[in-house]
Amino acid sequence: MLGIKVGRSFANRLRQIWRCGHRLTSTGIAVRHLPSPGKQIYGYTVESVIPVPEFSLTAVLLHHRTGAQHLHIARDDSDNVFGVAFRTTPLDSTGVPHILEHLTLCGSEKFPVRDPFFKMYARSLATFMNAFTASDWTMYPFSTQNLLDYENLMSIYLDAVFSPRLRKQDFSQEGWRLEHENPEDSSTPIIFKGVVFNEMKGAFSNAQQLFAEKNQNLILPSHTYGVVSGGDPLHIPDLTWENLRAFHKKYYHPSNSRFYTYGNFPLEHHLELIEEQALKKFSSIPVDTSVPKEQRWSSPREAHITCQLDPLSPDPEKSTTVAVSYLLSDITDVLEACALSILGTLLVDGEKSPFYQELLESGIGADYAPVVGYNGYTRESTFAIGLQRIHRNDVEKVKNIIEATFSKVIENGFDSKQIEAILHKIELGQKHQSAKFGLNLGIGLLPCWTHDGDPLLSIQVNRQVEWFKDQLKKNPKYLQEMVRKYFKENSHKLTLVMSPDEQFDKIYQEKEDAKLNEMLGKLSDKEKKNLFDLGKELAEVQSLKEDVSCLPTLRIEDIDRQLEPVKTTDINSNGTSVQLCIQPTNGVTYFRAISSIASLPQHLKPYVPLFCSVATKLGAGSRNYKDLSEEIDLKTGGLSVSAHLAEHHQRKDLFEQSILFSSYCLDRNTSDMFDLWSDIFNRVLFSDTNRLRTLVMITAAEISGSLADTAHRYAMSYSGAMLSPCSALKEEMFGIAQLILMKKLAEMSEFDLIMTYLKDIADRILTRDVMRCSINAMPESIDSAAAATEKFLQSLNHSSSPTSDDSLKFFGKDDEYQSKTGRVHFEFPFQVQYIAKSLPAVPFSHPDYASLQILAKLMTTQFLHREIREKGGAYGGGAVSSSNLFNFFSYRDPNLQRTLDTFNEGSNWAVSGDVSQQEISEAKLSVFAQVDSPVPPGSKGMRKFLYGINDETYSTYRHQLLDVTKCDLVRVAEKYLKSDTNAVTVLGPSNSVTGNSPQWTVKRQD
Repeated sequence: MLGIKVGRSFANRLRQIWRCGHRLTSTGIAVRHLPSPGKQIYGYTVESVIPVPEFSLTAVLLHHRTGAQHLHIARDDSDNVFGVAFRTTPLDSTGVPHILEHLTLCGSEKFPVRDPFFKMYARSLATFMNAFTASDWTMYPFSTQNLLDYENLMSIYLDAVFSPRLRKQDFSQEGWRLEHENPEDSSTPIIFKGVVFNEMKGAFSNAQQLFAEKNQNLILPSHTYGVVSGGDPLHIPDLTWENLRAFHKKYYHPSNSRFYTYGNFPLEHHLELIEEQALKKFSSIPVDTSVPKEQRWSSPREAHITCQLDPLSPDPEKSTTVAVSYLLSDITDVLEACALSILGTLLVDGEKSPFYQELLESGIGADYAPVVGYNGYTRESTFAIGLQRIHRNDVEKVKNIIEATFSKVIENGFDSKQIEAILHKIELGQKHQSAKFGLNLGIGLLPCWTHDGDPLLSIQVNRQVEWFKDQLKKNPKYLQEMVRKYFKENSHKLTLVMSPDEQFDKIYQEKEDAKLNEMLGKLSDKEKKNLFDLGKELAEVQSLKEDVSCLPTLRIEDIDRQLEPVKTTDINSNGTSVQLCIQPTNGVTYFRAISSIASLPQHLKPYVPLFCSVATKLGAGSRNYKDLSEEIDLKTGGLSVSAHLAEHHQRKDLFEQSILFSSYCLDRNTSDMFDLWSDIFNRVLFSDTNRLRTLVMITAAEISGSLADTAHRYAMSYSGAMLSPCSALKEEMFGIAQLILMKKLAEMSEFDLIMTYLKDIADRILTRDVMRCSINAMPESIDSAAAATEKFLQSLNHSSSPTSDDSLKFFGKDDEYQSKTGRVHFEFPFQVQYIAKSLPAVPFSHPDYASLQILAKLMTTQFLHREIREKGGAYGGGAVSSSNLFNFFSYRDPNLQRTLDTFNEGSNWAVSGDVSQQEISEAKLSVFAQVDSPVPPGSKGMRKFLYGINDETYSTYRHQLLDVTKCDLVRVAEKYLKSDTNAVTVLGPSNSVTGNSPQWTVKRQD
């Protein structure tokens, strides 16, 4: 998977450590078995053993005789992680590290099967399995709670990276190839194909991703950052199989590697396995894969690029993006990087930050540019600031504002409360518990460690924070001097401007055609005929049913049939239900509330997402929006408001329509957190329409920017809306309908009516009569948290028209809804397709639900992956079963009709029952990897609170999954997948399939 960093990166490098912290109370068991510094074991020498109390872990740094480095994090966490990474520094844009990442996972010496990586999804209980290609490193990580599973996956990964087959045929499939459009018809045109080729065409269809990539290429032009590590589609065909093999030989060696292990499994066992299965075959060799520091510019530079037209832009005249970027310091200077990260956050994050006030509130543009804030993911860090959706004539104005803002900061500095708020976030982040801490920790440490920085210092957040505080104490103008040094007096500055070009797609296609014709022109007739033969050979190999018995696997018997119960207590606070859940939350209180919108008038429901987006950002009580934002940061981890729509787990005709309010805070701030919620529920300031306009512009830009990367989800949303009333409302609130509504709102000049709508929503739903709450807290804090909740509830208004039927508070019907079939194509300027097909299914508690879950996984692993990705060249595709819907989808897909035919063939395949008991068992394992994934203490009991599914109901579902038979699968396939009632949606470029057929409705975004 390619990792290109895009978006609002308020880029506090420290957050990579604490943002996803699965915090536990002790590392005692693991620490007692750790080796001492200087000890030699299995070819390793222990360099350092350092406790890091802020994360309840102990870090062990080792080096191997081959030169391999190893960081082990001992922590009382059952979600154990393994990863091996290599510094990969390409000097061209052929995408060699990215394509190599794909090929590495296409079979190895010990496991000579096609795509063992994907097949292990169905033979494992892994909580995470993937690979990442960054600009200068490639990492192969996984995580699991099962020791045997850990050993199995480690053997797969080690053999994959150090002994891959790297077959030419796999290079053709995953990288690129010349092949007839229809591999079975030599009269069809020869075109470029390949999974990575199509993946990158999709990536470059995203203007924000294009901007981020070009910005990095231009600010760091002289070495590896000046090229596209993921591959530029126009240069990918320049990569040869021989060059890829040479790249592997140079870079995938232990002397250029970094190993990472995390969790409560014993370190010495890891070291023994790594030595015996991989490292003992190697010796140390000299490697030089380092990235030199960029030669500093003597004067600033400017550049201009073009992109596709944005069909969701509210004003075509305001479609320009500009960002000013600065090259900062070496990220291996961990303490300086810490200070710059905090400085970057102070400059751009929050309503009181200088650039929020001067740029976002200027009305010149809609939102920050795609790259913003501090970025510590390259050898030398950068900072970027700018705006998107501005008029092309306002570029100079934006540049002048940026310069003036830096000058103002140098003169006035920062409010002490802003600094206090950031330090509070760090403290809270150390205690906050969420999933995948170990994985995120490893990925967060890798950029610095890759360039020979100290990973042990990187993880010691308290030491960094104390150093930062000391700098401020010694020099109150420390931050101002940093602004002067790194921004005002920095000549290594890039101004990048991007504007749309209506000829962009045409120009790109002409370049691709020229590249294709150039390559075809070099081929003889015999070589062209050979392309047809090679295409047929590849298709035959892709269709073969492989013997995968060499791959290790867990057994169904490894799954515990008993569900570990979560104890909750429900109390009644003057008519409002409050769920209490005592958990080891490490001194943090978690609060959630759900307020029904079932009785909300229909004309207001499309505005619920906007209400959720702005409810905590307009000001409340005695605080304007700036002061409210500051107080939220000082006292909580944020106040979140979101629409919550959920199907009833038993009845197909009922669904919940509500808003979810959630927050967490240190126990000492519980009363303050509820005081903030009380102000928001009772006294939101619905008066400042200029503020609302700013928020609308930001929201519209954010959701339209997400389209290209999540278009398959939008396709599934629209298809589902034709078949399910709950999905229809989801489409209205989260789908294409919401994209279009936000575009219309962003085009408006007056917001008085919209503000009236939002106030009306608040008056109707911010009452205690249509609310339920939950609290997760420590045993010693639960009573005080419950008391604070009751005080909050007492402060709320009562509904003007309360209902006596308690069940109608949260669940309702849509009696006017009528399902329909249809085929809809939304034309967007993508270079690939995103396709979905939906069919009616059953709710969660229906006996067939479990069978459909297993069937979806089975179809994905045994049929759809092969047909859509391996043969079709799409980046991804599969089937997914959810409440009341069964969905097929494809992602970054060069095909349309072929994929639609594949969906139908997949249904026929499922009905045929052409699967073995082993394959069914593997599908069950894959499903249980998600069903039994780790849940952090702050989220325990949420299945019951959010969806009404108690432990007894969920236990029944688990048993049903385990008991699914082949007969069950064939029966549900016949019953649900062969239905004539279905809906299809496509997002992508214009094409002859939909444009020339009366069966299709084509919608163009003008």
